[in-house]
Amino acid sequence: MSNNCCTSDGSCHTSTEIKTTYKVDGVGSAHCQGIVAKAVGGLDGITAVDVEIGTGLVTVTTATAPDEALDALIAKTVDEAGYDFAGRVPA
Repeated sequence: MSNNCCTSDGSCHTSTEIKTTYKVDGVGSAHCQGIVAKAVGGLDGITAVDVEIGTGLVTVTTATAPDEALDALIAKTVDEAGYDFAGRVPA
């Protein structure tokens, strides 16, 4: 999603946010939610993380489109945190 923001003095900037959702199995409590959010949120390139309890849907916000390398890094990070990475959720 691209947002064009112009101020009253006419100066403008453009920001881009790309949201990608992944499935993580085993996120059944607020404790689990916090562990996954902290682990994934600490990765370079991730600007925001939202983890849903129960569904295990993890939505990450990045400035650039995620690629296979980022997917693999998220998978490794989730696995190291003790949870099961189930892959990217189709848009």
